[in-house]
Amino acid sequence: MNKLIYRILLGIASCALAYFCVMSVVTPIRFEETRAERETHVVKNLIALRTAEVEFHHVNGRYTADLDSLVLFLRNVPKKEVLKEGALTDKQLEAGLTEHKAVKILDQAKAKAKRGKQQFASEDELYAYVWENDKEVISKGLKGFRRDTICKNMIETLYKGEYNAENIAQIIEVPFSNGQRFEVEVNNDYTTSQGIRVPLLEARAPFTMYLSDLNEQELVNLIDKEVKLDHFPGLKIGDIYAPNNNAGNWE
Repeated sequence: MNKLIYRILLGIASCALAYFCVMSVVTPIRFEETRAERETHVVKNLIALRTAEVEFHHVNGRYTADLDSLVLFLRNVPKKEVLKEGALTDKQLEAGLTEHKAVKILDQAKAKAKRGKQQFASEDELYAYVWENDKEVISKGLKGFRRDTICKNMIETLYKGEYNAENIAQIIEVPFSNGQRFEVEVNNDYTTSQGIRVPLLEARAPFTMYLSDLNEQELVNLIDKEVKLDHFPGLKIGDIYAPNNNAGNWE
């Protein structure tokens, strides 16, 4: 009877040992597979967030750490684009004509034409008139040169239909984090050694945000490894201490 009990216990112990051996191999593999899959979604949102911040900087000359303001910016501010037709020749450029000067000449010509008796049904008709009749436009060789600023929907322009006003706020949230937002810091007063002001941005998603429901020991090991390598334990873009063109640490 004792031998039977011994054999049963030995069998259970063997099964348990085999189970733990298998799990010691399977658990890290499953952890890394899940991590890789989740990080594709986190990276996608970080890239979308970077796109929004870059546009905010283009319009305002700075980045913002206020993510609510960033979403409002995307929803309410139009995207301005310049439609270009024609180009200045080398001869015109050598003579001192610049894009800015050419646009100013055309704007003055169009304003002058509008003050006249003739009515124009469209902007195309107005341009055609000044190209053929305005003396300065003709003398500067600006026939066919045109620059028009148009306004487009910011979200549609930046994200090509992937987001809209209703779901654009998704880009500020870290996937698999129960609604937590990216950690964002800005340094709008950074100045290079040459005295050039370069606003800096950093947006982060620590491992603990999007992997906290996975194996605890594997998460601890991953964080420990990245910290020992002096890496940020998670995914991030940019750096508030040194310019890096808002690169992601996975790139």
